[in-house]
Amino acid sequence: MHVQEFARRRRHLMELIGRDGVAVLAAAPERTRSRDTLYSYRPDSDFYYVTGFAEPDAVAVLMPGRSQGEFVLFCRERDPLRELWDGYREGPEGAVERYGADDAFPIGDIEDILPGLLERSERVYYSMGVSAEFDQRLLGWMQTLHARRQRGHAPNELVDLDHLLHEMRLFKSRRELSAMKRSARIAVAAHERAMRLCEPGRHEYELEAEFVHEFRRNGAHCAYDPIVAGGTNACVLHYRTNNNELKDGDLVLIDAGCEYDLYASDITRTFPVNGRFTAPQRELYEVVFEANRAAVEKVLPGNHWNDPHDAAVKTITRGLRELGILNGRLTSLLKEEAYKPYFMHKTGHWLGLDVHDVGDYKVADQWRLLERGMVTTIEPGIYIAADEKGVKKRWRGIGIRLEDDVLVTKDGPDVLTGGLALAADDVEQLMSEAA
Repeated sequence: MHVQEFARRRRHLMELIGRDGVAVLAAAPERTRSRDTLYSYRPDSDFYYVTGFAEPDAVAVLMPGRSQGEFVLFCRERDPLRELWDGYREGPEGAVERYGADDAFPIGDIEDILPGLLERSERVYYSMGVSAEFDQRLLGWMQTLHARRQRGHAPNELVDLDHLLHEMRLFKSRRELSAMKRSARIAVAAHERAMRLCEPGRHEYELEAEFVHEFRRNGAHCAYDPIVAGGTNACVLHYRTNNNELKDGDLVLIDAGCEYDLYASDITRTFPVNGRFTAPQRELYEVVFEANRAAVEKVLPGNHWNDPHDAAVKTITRGLRELGILNGRLTSLLKEEAYKPYFMHKTGHWLGLDVHDVGDYKVADQWRLLERGMVTTIEPGIYIAADEKGVKKRWRGIGIRLEDDVLVTKDGPDVLTGGLALAADDVEQLMSEAA
């Protein structure tokens, strides 16, 4: 992402907080995996969205109208010894030269400098609860300022930054969409690779490995732990064990997406291990496929957020009724939510810097309207447990989910993942091609 993109975001955010406000954002800390082994570092999405800075131990401060510079960054100093072990650091000089900071200071000086910056404001915008340690430090600085208020100024309010910042993140810019489209293309290629290589006798983790391979060879990372669920494992929504053998005659559900330039894709496909759907599998698959298509068609400006879900629910309920899995009048089945034992989750979620991205789904207790620049997933499914009573044996143990990433545009839904086979015949054709 270009440095100008982050500067534009900061300008917009500072317009929203006003000249009497100051925004404070802390970077995510490094996390210990076990003993002296750390998890791979991933920046906090809000902090990165505003700064583009991807190092830990950093704090950004935005002060609209400050004559000495509106964007101040505290970060680690250059340290040849630590850089020998852990890699290059930008240091305060790099923060100014390459990240557009007006001022930059060593993170060790924050106690001496930041309270003086807060003192000039009426309101401090900050996201509580992200870092308990930094929460306490910030509150301590504000309490100290209030205690000596007779000798100077102190901010009157602590305001939640999430609402302003997350509303901004909900609407994707041209550069963001370029990254998301690239992320989607990489994920599509990985799913195609897995489909072509799938065959009875392989293990779930072998297909998982194909995703890691395809993601890394394209400069991307897993956006979340892939779900590779063969047979009845597909009825576990967040299955991640990924160690079972893939058996002839079963389906395999793969939910996997990547993160490119920190922007996520999120795709699910369900396909036959041996490349050919059985009649019962295809019957359920067609219902989910039609639900996916019906929901995508509702991703239009001016529609409510829940309209795609309502379309998917109606299609799935009708399909289950036609198969005889549900019995009764369609209107009654919908009112009673008779579909819920087989379709128990929502049809989508916001997508962006996070897989389950930020942004309100309701405004004033009403489903918000879809607008241009929003990106949502569409992921209807049907899951019939192996021991489900009242359902014919032919359908038991089948789990199917079909998920795509969809951009809201003025001309209608733009399916960013539309290059991946979705219709049953297209899936079988893809799987018949040599890897």
